Formats: sequence, structure tokens, C-alpha cells
Amino acid sequence: MFMVSSKQTPGELTDIEILSEVTAGNVEAYGKIVSRYSGRLYNFVYRFVGEKETAEDIVQETFLRAFRKRTEYRAIANFSTWLFTIAGNLAKSELRRRKRWRLFSIDRDEESDTGMELPDETMRPDKVAEASLADVQIKEAIQSLPENYRQVILLRDVQGMSYQEISEIVDCPVGTVKSRVNRARLKLQKKLKNEGRDVGLEV
Repeated sequence: MFMVSSKQTPGELTDIEILSEVTAGNVEAYGKIVSRYSGRLYNFVYRFVGEKETAEDIVQETFLRAFRKRTEYRAIANFSTWLFTIAGNLAKSELRRRKRWRLFSIDRDEESDTGMELPDETMRPDKVAEASLADVQIKEAIQSLPENYRQVILLRDVQGMSYQEISEIVDCPVGTVKSRVNRARLKLQKKLKNEGRDVGLEV
């Protein structure tokens, strides 16, 4: 579909080796982790929340939270899975916050000029002019998915993670993950077909 490569260059230090350096006192080594995962995390979070600045803030907060837990690095079997778990939780918290804002604004006096302005959650094509029309439509279709479907389809078809890794991130059985991925793909196919796009998604 639209997968992001996550292959490690031969000869590069592993995550555990880098994190061991950080734990030993070489704090600057953490920059290697940031460089390695910032692009993938941003891609995931941006497609999840639909706003560039919000995605950047969440990615930064993800790395900060992971760094604060540096003394626990040795206990982390799969560091990348842990990072995506943190980022996913922060993204879902942001979406819940938006819903609370919307309800608050609706409850305010409509004639009052002090009402809170709602954030624009749409992904306008002119905001992503560098992408093709198909890419924009796919992004918007993903944004329209329910939160639980959106998360697994991004992790599986964009980030290329295994069902087991996704299971650990979303904290549910592998069978449930597979079911959500298939349903998400079907929903995307239906929406894109209705919009005149026949994008083949593996189901």
C-alpha cells in the first residue's frame, strides 16, 4: 500500500547499543535514536491527528518521555514498539482533548464572541500540495476512520509493523488486530471507490 522503510543500515549500532551508551552517561548518543525514529514517528502521528504542528509536538514529547525513562532502557525488549506505544497514546489523548473542546464550544452561548474557536481537523488538499491527488484522498480517508481502525492501519500499512508488534502497541490480541486491519482496509476501499478512486488495498 504505502509503506515506510524501516531497514537498519549494516554496521549501524542497534537501539540497545545506543541506549546502553546513553545509560552509561553519553547523553548525546540519544540524538542517534531521535534521528533514527523521528521521521517514522512523525509520519505515523501526522496521519493520526491530521495537523503538522500538533504532530511535531507529540513526536517531541514522545522522545522526551522516553528519555526520562532512560534508566529502564535495559528492560525494553523492543524499543521501537515502545516509542510507537507512547506516540499512539499521546495522539489518542490529543483526539480526546479535541472532542472535549468541541463539546465545550457547543455548550457556549452562540451569540457570545468569547466562545472557544475549534481547531480545524480537516486535511485540506492545499495544505499538502506536494502530494498527489490520490495521496491526499487516501490521507483524508484514513482520517475519517474510527480511532481504533486508524491506528492499526497506520501501523500496519504505513509503518510496516508486524501484527505482533501492533498487538503490543494497542494492547489487544493479534486476532483482534488482524480483524481491525481488514475492516479498516474495507472501509477505506469503500470510501475511496465512492470518491472515484479505485485504490487496491490488500484484505
